[in-house]
Amino acid sequence: MPNKFKNLLFLDIETVALTSEFEQLPERLKPLWEYKSKFLYKSELHNPAIVFEEKAAIYSEFGKVIVIGLGYIYENEQKEYCLKVKSLFGHDEKQLLLDFCDLINSKFGQQNLQLVAHNGLEFDFPYLCRRMIINKIAIPKVLQVQGKKPWEITHIDTLELWKFGDRKNYTSLELLASCLDVPTSKTDLDGSKVNYTYYIEKNLSKIANYCSRDVAVLTQIYLRLVGEEMIEEKNIFINS
Repeated sequence: MPNKFKNLLFLDIETVALTSEFEQLPERLKPLWEYKSKFLYKSELHNPAIVFEEKAAIYSEFGKVIVIGLGYIYENEQKEYCLKVKSLFGHDEKQLLLDFCDLINSKFGQQNLQLVAHNGLEFDFPYLCRRMIINKIAIPKVLQVQGKKPWEITHIDTLELWKFGDRKNYTSLELLASCLDVPTSKTDLDGSKVNYTYYIEKNLSKIANYCSRDVAVLTQIYLRLVGEEMIEEKNIFINS
């Protein structure tokens, strides 16, 4: 039986604010963040420094990538589907993105490769591309969307699969996992704590492990959404 998932690469990224504090931002960016923060917290009492710590990570102009989690499905000798997950991570964003591009182009260079992410069309994929441009890195072919018609973009977004055309609906990965009875990846860390864990606790490996577990959850959710059996726990290998 051929591996019908061989062209799928499951992906999740973790991002943090560009600097640990607002005051450390380059001078040219400071007034631009102050302006943006007014729209994020529509109040005269808003504090740009506090908003920066809470929100900057989700904006590619004011944040950076620290972890890229990747997973792929393969068949073992017993013809069982298995999932292997590994996270690339580092403090040097440019090197991290270069390592990701090298991996994509060398190991997953097949022409019909498809990336799968949750809310990937609005977050993971454009964030990666923007940070690559900022770091003067060539965008891998699989991520290039310039000049393509909507139906020529083959990325798969599990959020879009769940929406069923409902444009106003947003469902988090954790909520969807709960609805579909997929084991959670959330323990003592979730997305809201990544910036703190990175800058205050200085625990990048903890974030990388969390990202890898999210990739495993993403994969199981995808399988449920397309009517396939989930992969058995014994056949899931994280950071191996």
